[in-house]
Amino acid sequence: MSDVLVTGADGFIGHALVARLRADGYRVVSMGRDQGDVALAETWSFLPAAVHVFHLAARSYVPDSWQDGAGFMRTNVMGTQHALDYCRRHGARLTFASAYLYGVPARLPVSEDARVMPNNPYALSKHLAEQLCAFHAGHHGQVVTVVRPFNVYGAGQRREFLIPHILAQLQAGKEIRLQDLAPKRDYVYLDDVVDALVKTMQLEQGHHVLNVGSGISYSVRELVQMVQQAAGTDLPVISAAMPRAQEIPDVRADISRAATLIGWTPRHSFMEGMTKLLREQAR
Repeated sequence: MSDVLVTGADGFIGHALVARLRADGYRVVSMGRDQGDVALAETWSFLPAAVHVFHLAARSYVPDSWQDGAGFMRTNVMGTQHALDYCRRHGARLTFASAYLYGVPARLPVSEDARVMPNNPYALSKHLAEQLCAFHAGHHGQVVTVVRPFNVYGAGQRREFLIPHILAQLQAGKEIRLQDLAPKRDYVYLDDVVDALVKTMQLEQGHHVLNVGSGISYSVRELVQMVQQAAGTDLPVISAAMPRAQEIPDVRADISRAATLIGWTPRHSFMEGMTKLLREQAR
């Protein structure tokens, strides 16, 4: 029997998770895009049995979700249904990688009990997938842990995301152009997210929902300043001062539940994570 199955193994978080699990001595079945479509039942029928599944496979780029809502629902919702069916057949526990689902929070920090208010089709697809997880846990007794990562950054992230976009402009060495410097977000380093995912394996019963963030928020302006400090640059920053539609002004995670249930707190400050990221990119 294989110890662990990881879907989305070729993705940003999945690649790092697979490396960590193998380094920890687990036997890992890696399921990436080349291994099939998670929204098709037959893809799952050929997989060997595992005792734990990390379901990370998803479409995740928010702007794309506005253009292809049906595609996001197909992959993110039906893929999760098949993951749950697989776990039920094999008696496996599931860790489901969800997303930030709280919209504009009524208060900070945001706890897992805050009202869920998806504000884009991607978040909606993750919310529906979470409801599948809760249904299966409640009706079939399946062991499911839902992880809601906040703003993850680290090596291998797509350039369309904010921090890779800033770093690409740093490398060009001219100026940093951004749309809006005001929004505040909770940034959590990739290695810390992987730590949290691995620690969910210790939960052997029940249905749990866990925030994974840093517990600190920074504005885009503060973020650029810290990135430049870590990189040793001082490029001019130009903002279009154009807030996005449905912008969320501030986000900060309450991570006390993860600390209590799985003994997880982030090990990296933003500056420590950014320094490691820059070091990895320089190799």
